[in-house]
This record gives sequence, structure tokens and C-alpha cells, in this order.
Amino acid sequence: MNTLQDYLKQATEGYAVRLTADQLKQFDTYYQLLVAWNQKINLTAITDPEGVAVKHFADSLAFFNYCDIPGGGSVIDIGTGAGFPGIVLKIVRPDIQLTLLDSLKKRFLFLEDLLNQLGLEATFLQGRAEAYGQNLNYRESYDVAVSRAVAQLNTLSEYCLPFVRLSGRFVAFKGGNSDEEICSAKHAIQTLGGKLEAVHSFSLPMDGGSRSLVEIEKVQPTSEKYPRNNGRIKAKPL
Repeated sequence: MNTLQDYLKQATEGYAVRLTADQLKQFDTYYQLLVAWNQKINLTAITDPEGVAVKHFADSLAFFNYCDIPGGGSVIDIGTGAGFPGIVLKIVRPDIQLTLLDSLKKRFLFLEDLLNQLGLEATFLQGRAEAYGQNLNYRESYDVAVSRAVAQLNTLSEYCLPFVRLSGRFVAFKGGNSDEEICSAKHAIQTLGGKLEAVHSFSLPMDGGSRSLVEIEKVQPTSEKYPRNNGRIKAKPL
């Protein structure tokens, strides 16, 4: 019977990253804790080893097939949930300075336990993205912002682009059929100081489905009026 490590090795064949034996063990620890904690708090609907290996871990690791992070670079994962993709990126690149932002405190109990078990560190921001996006301690401070949140790209851009420094990147993880969503977000991206750099489309291995990584470069500072409060973002998307 195949293990999480077997599935993950198979799923990442041909990937830009080559997982070491120690990293595979870390992913196995991640999986075991995810399943255990998922019985107490809702973290994921996917709990079988093949599903987690492909649809969470390999999906997150696909980032490195198309994008990069500067050495020691700062990364913020907005709406991190169970740590995808942020902690996955940190396992492969422990040099990055990782910040995890989520509105639910109970998720951080899991993430703290996970990071302790993995021997990794991250900064936790508990609260709403639009509030931290107006905070000068975090605004336009990160080399890379990532998000696998389910919001539409025009809305997600308003939550995420304010965190990105000039010439930095926002990378949104999206489903495969996202052309119309991306087209509808172009006005928002430009308004927030971004430029659509590339859309990387690919299929996850082992029939995991089609995916897209939307790469947006920060080319101008974000106007001080963005992000707006959550009610206005939802009522009148850019």
C-alpha cells in the first residue's frame, strides 16, 4: 500500500524541486498532523494520502516550476488555512521569512503545533487581510504574496496586492478554467498598482485536475484608499 511519501515522490516527478529524504519525512509529519487535527477542527475535506499529496502538496510545490523567491525573501500567505501553500514553500525553502495570515485563531493552534514538529518558524497574523493591509508595519513589505483563497481574483487582488513591495510579486493559485475571472480582474490589478505578468496553466499529476498560477508584478504603489473595508470590497468589487 502506497504511503504519503510514495504518492508525493510520484506526483513531483519532473518538478523543479527535488525533495530530499528529510523533506519527505517533514511532509509525512505534516500529513499525519493534518489528519489528526482535522478531527477537531475543519481544516480540509481531503484526507486520503494520495489526495493530500497531489491536491495540497504537489499543487503548492508547482509554484517553484514557474516562480521564484529571492534568497531570504519575505513571503506572506494570505488566508493560509491549513498552511497551503505557505508552509509547503517553507519546507522546501527554509531560508524564506514566512508570515501566515488567517482570520481564525483556532487554525493557528494547528499551525503552531505543525511548525514546532517540523522545526520551522513563521510569523502569525490573526485577523482580516484588509486591516493588516492598511497597517504600515506590513503594507508594501513583502517580496512575494501568495494565496489559495477561493475569492474571485479582482477581490483577492485588493486583499493581497497592498502587502507587496514594488517589483515584488503576488501569485494567486486558481483553478484551470479561470480565463474569464482573470480578464475581469485586469482593471482591479491595474488600479491596485499591479501588472499581469503571466498565467501559468498546468495539470496536476495523477488526474488531480487543471490549475493556474496567476503571477502579478507590483509596478506602482497601491493607493492609500485600498484595501477598503470588507463590506465595501464585497459590495463593490473593483
